[in-house]
Order: sequence, then structure tokens, then C-alpha cells
Amino acid sequence: MDEGLPANELHDYLRAHPETRFIDALYVDLNGFVRGKRYPADKAGKLYSSGMQMPEAHYILYAIGDSVDPCGRGFSDGDPDCVTFPVPGSLAPVPWANEPRAQLLMTQARSERPPHFVDPRQILRQAADRFATTGLKPVMAFELEFYLLDPAPDAQGRPQSPIQPGSRQRLVSMQTNSMEELDAFGSFLAEVDKACRAQNIPSSVACTEFATAQYEINLDHVDDPVLAADHAILQRRVIKAVAQRHGMQASFMSKPFLDRNGSGTHIHISLLDKAGRNVFDDGSALGSATLRHAIGGLQASMAEAMAICSPNLNAFRRYGPNRFVPVNKSWGAQNRSVAFRIPGGSPKARRIEHRAAGADANPYLVAAALLASIQHGIENQLDPGQPAEQRNVSGEVDPDLPFDWMAAVDRLEQGTILKQAIQPLYLQIYAAVKRGEHAQIMSEIIPREYAWYL
Repeated sequence: MDEGLPANELHDYLRAHPETRFIDALYVDLNGFVRGKRYPADKAGKLYSSGMQMPEAHYILYAIGDSVDPCGRGFSDGDPDCVTFPVPGSLAPVPWANEPRAQLLMTQARSERPPHFVDPRQILRQAADRFATTGLKPVMAFELEFYLLDPAPDAQGRPQSPIQPGSRQRLVSMQTNSMEELDAFGSFLAEVDKACRAQNIPSSVACTEFATAQYEINLDHVDDPVLAADHAILQRRVIKAVAQRHGMQASFMSKPFLDRNGSGTHIHISLLDKAGRNVFDDGSALGSATLRHAIGGLQASMAEAMAICSPNLNAFRRYGPNRFVPVNKSWGAQNRSVAFRIPGGSPKARRIEHRAAGADANPYLVAAALLASIQHGIENQLDPGQPAEQRNVSGEVDPDLPFDWMAAVDRLEQGTILKQAIQPLYLQIYAAVKRGEHAQIMSEIIPREYAWYL
């Protein structure tokens, strides 16, 4: 068994939910996609006693689910198995299922010898264990933006906004924080909330975002970065499943529309000392010296972290001047044009909002990169420079940042900061997967090539 798993968890659940027919054993791959196996309930006990054997290469598939044999793993090494075990406390019902069903998260056994390192959840756990040597505890929450779409594309095959419930009108207006729009999609949002409650996902405030049919449902802060990433992954799964039940598609693609804002993953993080005091709080709006050192670390690693924050070709379309997306390493209080924002509110809740990642980034890997960067900044007392105060800096593109996908992958491999917390071989595998995806995309002639060059 792994992670101190309670032996009676499954027994207690089935006693409380005797109608359960199946249990889905879920794991998360390099791209942040949820994969798994479905077990009859009476066969699920083996997950707790001996774990789930699965090909290790399934953690490092590329976006369409195929293997590019990254660094000789998948075909060259004979496709060996690894062992995964249930994450304690993750067993929960699946409210949207057509039959009584439950799910649980699986993770690679930390005690396995030789140690495995391709499970993104364990990548983050290792980074969190290393961060614990600072004596500080991260408190973290994810904010994921997403679009609701009509399942049917338009005549050109492009995505389109959904038909508004209760009318025959397609949603066309952009109404930020619209209560009327929340009311119109109220049954969808209510079912998302109900499903999240059933699965112990601390979903919170919902709002319409700064684009037509774009939304955000916040998650509450927790003092375990791995749990925070679990919440992000499971909330994405809930939103997608419930949207389908309501005749829509939910997409966390970074940039589904060129003429609308992209969707981001914003991560809020603060640090507590052993007495439970927020070390980012010094009573000021800009926060303490420790906060500034943390931002200095995030700045130092921003270029090498771009390939993790933006994991595919489309994600790089999100970046651009004056789009509420970071195009430089700026920071400041109450300023959404910067990369590292210090939100207002009570000084006791002083925190950093990291705004660089796309909504389709892998939460575990982004969080691991954040912890590595912040630890680097604090330990080396890095100076972030002057904050951007009361001015828009989103038009000032930093030439040091790689806004090209393959250039970002190169910077990831060349970098040194993330490798302090994320095993260099995993980053090499990640880069190989991304190069394989890029090669597959480039293997097809796009219509514009014919229009321009034929």
C-alpha cells in the first residue's frame, strides 16, 4: 500500500453506497488528461491491496493518446508496467453517471524501487517535499477559465457559442459578471456545484468572464499544493461532464477564438511559517521582502517554465499585447496587466497571483514549477525590481520570453531552476513528447498553404 492508505475506505464507502456498480480508477498523464480503468465494485478491493498495474508509458502519451517513445520509453524499453494505488480520501460518487458509479484518483507508489517519476502527481509531491525544507507551507488555489460551446461547429468547422437555455438565441454578447447570463445557465452551474460537493471539491464563486460564453468557477485555498492540483483536475472533469449532460461542450483550450480572450489558469499562493503566520504579509499592499524574493524567483524561471505553462501550439496563441495575458515579467499590486499580481484585500491574506499559464496546462506540473521557482527566489533573495503601479504594462513584450512553442521547449531543456525540484530526465521526456506532438501537427498541409503557395 501507499501513502498510509486506510484499509477500510472502500468497505465503508460501499456500505454507505451499496448500489454502486462500478468504480473508475483515474490517473492523470503528462498533458493533464484524465485516463483510467473501470472496475466492477466487487473487484475494486484489489486496487487497495495490490494496486493497479498499468504501462508506465501511459503517463507520457502525447495529446491524441499515442506514444512517441520519448527518451526510449514506451516501445524501446519493452513497455514495462508500473504500480499505482488509490489516493486516500479521493473515493467519491460520480453524480452524472447513468448507473451508480464511483471514482478515485490513483498515483504511482512512492515506495517503489527503483523509483518512478512519470506521474505528474508525484512530480509535484517531490517538489512539495523539497519545498518543505524551507520550513514554510504553501497555501494554494487554482482559478480555471473555460468556454461553453455548442457541440456542433459552424459551417467552417470552427467552435461556436452555445444556444442560451430558455431561448432559441445563440449567445453573442460579452457581459462580464452578468447575473442574467448566470441565471440563464443556472441549471448547469447548480449541477456543477452539486457534483463538486459530492466529490469534496471546494468550488466557490462563479462568474462570467471577459469574453462571450467564457466562465470561471473559483476553488478555495488549501494548505497542500498536491491537493490543490487534485481539485483543479477533478473540477475540470466535473465541468466537462456536466456540460455534456446539458447539451454543451466545455473547453479549457487556451485560445479557441482568435477574436476573444484566451482562457488561463491563475494560481494564488501564499506561504505560512510554522506558527501559521503568512510570511508574505507585512501590513503593506505590496507585501513583505519574502514575497518579493518569491516573485524574483518566478521571474528568473519564467522563460524556462513557458513550455509547462503553455503545453501546446494553441496555448501560445493566447499571448499578445493588451489581452490580460502576461507578455513580460512584471509584478505589482492590483494590476491585471502584470505576470505576478498582488491582489488586494486583507493583509493577512496577502498572496501572489500567477497569471501566465493557460487553462489547458497540467496543474501538477505548473504547481511544481511554481514551488521550484519560489524556493529559488527565497533562498537566493532575488530582487524583482520595481512594481508596475497604476499603469498598463501588457503592451511591453519581453524579448527574453519564448512565445514560440519549440523555442519554449528549448528553453525548458536549457534551464537550471526547475531542474532543482523536477527530475531533469522527466523534463527531457516532457520536451520529447512536445516535439513529437509538434512533428505530428506539422505533418499535415493546412488549407492556407494551398491558398498561398499552390
